[in-house]
Amino acid sequence: MIYRNLGKSGVKVSVLSFGSWLTFAKQIEDNTASELMHYAYDNGVNFFDNAEIYSKGNSEIVMGKILKEASWDRTSYLVSSKAFFGDGRNKPNQTGLSRKHLVEACNDALRRLQVDYLDFYFCHRPDKSTPIEETVWTMNSLIQQGKILYWGTSEWSAQEIMEAHMVAKERNLIGPTMEQPHYNMLNRHKVEVEYSQMYKTVGLGTTVWSPLASGILTDKYAESIPKDTRLFMEGLDWLRERNMTEQNLIVVKKLSQFAKENSLSLANLAIGWVISNPNVSTAILGASKKDQLVESLKSIEVLERMKPEFLESLEAVLNNKPEHPMY
Repeated sequence: MIYRNLGKSGVKVSVLSFGSWLTFAKQIEDNTASELMHYAYDNGVNFFDNAEIYSKGNSEIVMGKILKEASWDRTSYLVSSKAFFGDGRNKPNQTGLSRKHLVEACNDALRRLQVDYLDFYFCHRPDKSTPIEETVWTMNSLIQQGKILYWGTSEWSAQEIMEAHMVAKERNLIGPTMEQPHYNMLNRHKVEVEYSQMYKTVGLGTTVWSPLASGILTDKYAESIPKDTRLFMEGLDWLRERNMTEQNLIVVKKLSQFAKENSLSLANLAIGWVISNPNVSTAILGASKKDQLVESLKSIEVLERMKPEFLESLEAVLNNKPEHPMY
């Protein structure tokens, strides 16, 4: 395994991490979840990602039981939660980024995950109804209380992240360390262009999700469209519409052929490409079967192939390199 600093912070995160979205307490049995977490940990993964909304809090309960039973040294792994959407309760103050919800959601996550503190705590989406000062103050307070160690954002714009940093700087508070954006070969602009200056100015770390575009960037989509995948799960129409476009499927077929010509699986190529970006602190893997996780973790070996000439050939296939604005 390879470890990188999370942005400018001193904490080191495995370049491949493991998440529970759509799988724990939903798509897989608890014993399978345990097998996957143990395999990931035994192969150097030290960051396990979760959120209050995943399976309405049940994903955190499953992960918490696994962590408790594993009895791993608490200093050897990192665990996260995210707050905004709530855990299925939807009365006033049970969602959003108010001080009340952030504190109560943090306490709920600690209880469900059976840990004394969260290594990472994310604001899962921006909240237009809560002043950014309130959110920043609350996150700083949770750090001071020892309930969280680092806080970050997920799917925030560069402007929103910088606003949080400005508030933190003006008031001598701790600003967000990391952002969790959607990033893969088919979705590049935010990580490569929008955030490009923040890696230097505020030392932004990234814990990117969906490096395989929810499975689109695997060889099984190169020939046909399988109906038994996560994209066809109930309630994921928005994700299917985003990823399964005609143009994307054309690119996937070309990428699959490119991967075969280079003796690689498309999954390994796609994940290896994501983590070849030095501004990616870690890429969060998802899996419903052990063989999927085994294959994904092999992507570490592809990094040494990501030389300039190879990447140039790959860009010719992708043909979607985002343009940087002229400053």
